[in-house]
Amino acid sequence: MNRRFPVWAPKADHVSLVTVSGERREQHPLERHTGGWWALAAALEAEPAPLDYGYVVDGAGPHPDPRSRRQPHGVHELSREFDPAAFDWTDTDWNGRDLLGAVIYELHVGTFTPEGTLDSAIGRLDHLVELGVDAVELLPVNAFNGPHGWGYDGVLWYAVHEPYGGPVAYQRFADACHARGIAVIQDVVYNHLGPSGNYLPVYGPYLSAAAGPWGDALNLDGPQSDEVRRYIVDNAVYWMRDLHVDGLRLDAVHALHESRALPLLEELAARIDALSDEVGRPLTLIAESDLNDPQLIRPRVEHGYGLSAQWNDDAHHALHANLTGETNGYYTDFDGLASLVKVFERGYFHDGTWSSFRERHHGRPLDAGTPFTRLVAFSQDHDQIGNRAAGDRLTATLDDESLAVAAALTLLGPFTPMLFMGEEWGATTPWQFFSSHPEPELGEATARGRIAEFARMGWDPAQVPDPQDPATFQRSHLDWSELEHPDHARLLAFYRELAALRATVDPQAPATEVSADPASGVFTFKRGDLRVVAGFGEGHREVRVSEKQFCVAFGAFGFEGGTLLLDGPGVAVLR
Repeated sequence: MNRRFPVWAPKADHVSLVTVSGERREQHPLERHTGGWWALAAALEAEPAPLDYGYVVDGAGPHPDPRSRRQPHGVHELSREFDPAAFDWTDTDWNGRDLLGAVIYELHVGTFTPEGTLDSAIGRLDHLVELGVDAVELLPVNAFNGPHGWGYDGVLWYAVHEPYGGPVAYQRFADACHARGIAVIQDVVYNHLGPSGNYLPVYGPYLSAAAGPWGDALNLDGPQSDEVRRYIVDNAVYWMRDLHVDGLRLDAVHALHESRALPLLEELAARIDALSDEVGRPLTLIAESDLNDPQLIRPRVEHGYGLSAQWNDDAHHALHANLTGETNGYYTDFDGLASLVKVFERGYFHDGTWSSFRERHHGRPLDAGTPFTRLVAFSQDHDQIGNRAAGDRLTATLDDESLAVAAALTLLGPFTPMLFMGEEWGATTPWQFFSSHPEPELGEATARGRIAEFARMGWDPAQVPDPQDPATFQRSHLDWSELEHPDHARLLAFYRELAALRATVDPQAPATEVSADPASGVFTFKRGDLRVVAGFGEGHREVRVSEKQFCVAFGAFGFEGGTLLLDGPGVAVLR
């Protein structure tokens, strides 16, 4: 904790520090240093309690610290000192884990439990252990305006959203995860800032002249962009070093626009690799990208960026289109089981092929020998549910047997699998887009924007709930009482069995003998000594198999000689 309170404000003529302790409010002039940094001439003496503080820049303010680690009263108010080293960690024996091939569980803190806090989430970690989860991935927890939201409108990237419990609660959560052998992945947003509470332009040229698709974009290649990039890289280091995070999910890296010889992602990957050596445990960077560009995960020695993994939307689209029959919008090209065969055999579906949704060719092939564990696959996630008009899960349209197919192909497929909170028991609660902008004009603009987004997918605008309505947020909470229902308990048991089976297979094992019969709707593949036979849609099928031992099955199955009999949708795993 630096009590000289450094701050970068390269174009300011005067900067002062405002501190508040109880009823005492003081203002201290800062001195200019090299590189546009300002700081006190001498460190302040320690106080019994952390100080609230902010900066006055050329007479305007006080504003929060751009690197604030705590915002107890919201993003428009003073920051508060926070010393991450004061926490009494108990995870000294935690050596981290390789997250490629691990079972990841994505959750939103605010809707995972009724209380919506990090401490209450700790109470559900044993459920994840029993499920077979290796890593929990938290949607963004950086400070944003309003009590609840998805977290992608953050404006103070170093501060943990106070309604979740703030930074100490985050440390408790990470410590509790590690005590159970669960790694922590944090979703971070470096491609834009939210519309309310963004004071970075007051301090310096943090923003690009060109706006991104979701808001103000960062200055990654313009004048004085070195410090902006340092702001981002230091933030990643803070999460991993000081809050003991094991991996970062980098939101929408395709929206990071720059033209420098050293891309930000490559710079970030190199720094995190060095940090991994410093802390003595694996650290993972996972990119969300819709580019289907293998350069992201190509090693730096081969002129790639050197990221660990990336999300694979193609795997989701192929599975979703074949399970639901939805073939509109970006699902159009994925109609038919051949799309599943291609992603299981080649990783990407669009690897230089024509994309009808984009009306152009898209992607390029994965480099030969790339393990498919560098691709994160899922049948449901926050985007693919929450960005539907009604925020409906697969449970709204599929029976339990089809849900079991989705589970088996995700958990036993060749990719790094990710589950979305509640899918393991077939949660029926929707997960809708919700916000709580205090500014009425922002709330109205958000609601209008949501309706416009769905036009290309052909969804009914009348189904779009008002994001600002508190009921939208409340509807999106998990209902843990559903676990008491036999049907939900049965599906949960199947998920647990699948996760246990996955653990018996080499994580790097590819999918082999991948095949599909469009006429019967049967899709099969092998990984290791496991064979997965999945039936899509209704009807009776007969599949010749050499394996005769059921590991697990969900649906109407039977054996007759060397023939597996299937009636209706369902999945069987044989050895």
